[in-house]
Amino acid sequence: MLGKTAGSLFWMARYLERSENNARLIDAGFRIALTRSSTAKAEWKSILITAGSNQAYAATGQEYSSAKVVDFMLRDPHNPSSIISVVKQARDNARTARTYLTREVWEAVNTSWMTLGSLLKRQVRDDDLPDVLSAIRQQSAQVRGAWTGTMLRNDGYNFARLGTFLERADNTARILDVKYYLLLPSVAHIGSSIDNVQWETILRSVSAHRAYHWLYGAEISALKIAEFLILYKQMPRSLAFCAQKMQDNIGWLQRGYGEEAEAGRMADALLHKKLAGPIQAIFDGGLHEYITDFLRANAALAQQIERDYRFVV
Repeated sequence: MLGKTAGSLFWMARYLERSENNARLIDAGFRIALTRSSTAKAEWKSILITAGSNQAYAATGQEYSSAKVVDFMLRDPHNPSSIISVVKQARDNARTARTYLTREVWEAVNTSWMTLGSLLKRQVRDDDLPDVLSAIRQQSAQVRGAWTGTMLRNDGYNFARLGTFLERADNTARILDVKYYLLLPSVAHIGSSIDNVQWETILRSVSAHRAYHWLYGAEISALKIAEFLILYKQMPRSLAFCAQKMQDNIGWLQRGYGEEAEAGRMADALLHKKLAGPIQAIFDGGLHEYITDFLRANAALAQQIERDYRFVV
């Protein structure tokens, strides 16, 4: 496969995953704004930081209000991480790799772009926001379903899956870091009801609230939630689950191309060294420091994949 095509599939998947992740972030912020108005400004700022958009938003000079932040994250064409922007980039990459996609996948991506373009033509009212966010997640799920149901399990499939799980791991790690360490008022609140609300928000941000309670019951524990989102391999948005899938996909590529790649070694190290646990050791060493190191390693892996498979010629 040409490196340009591989890169287009990789980035198409990353942008689609990013659109869904950002929709989840907005939903979490909206919930907090409705129930805890006193912390709404801090919540919206933390969401912009998580999405990597705070610097661009701050440059606009606007206040951190629900309506303005939501509009910026949903539909501002000058925000490269807005949902309308990333879905457009996903469609552009899909069009570049069009001959490699099944008709069902291309139509799902194109339909997603047209549907969201219509939904986000004008500013979304608070009353309509839950339905719009649900539609964004549904569009992402339809593309994923078409991809899973119709694509050959070949190199193109693996490049797209790599993009998905790299983006997902990055998002989960950033949510853990930003929400806990920027929103928690002070170290004195650790273990308090305020602390527990922050962790509940983290779970809702990655759609893991119900799954966590199935596994751990009613207890809200920072240690257990961190373990669930970092080390639990059956949780599809955990760091360990994503790292395992990245290792699997690179393994398929290495076998298919008949050669070892540096990205394969880095994926093995990410899974077996950085995600070996136990969770108490991670907390003892500092959760923020651990996540910063993970994000650095995840970004380095993404760059190595681009080099190994010559995305840019």
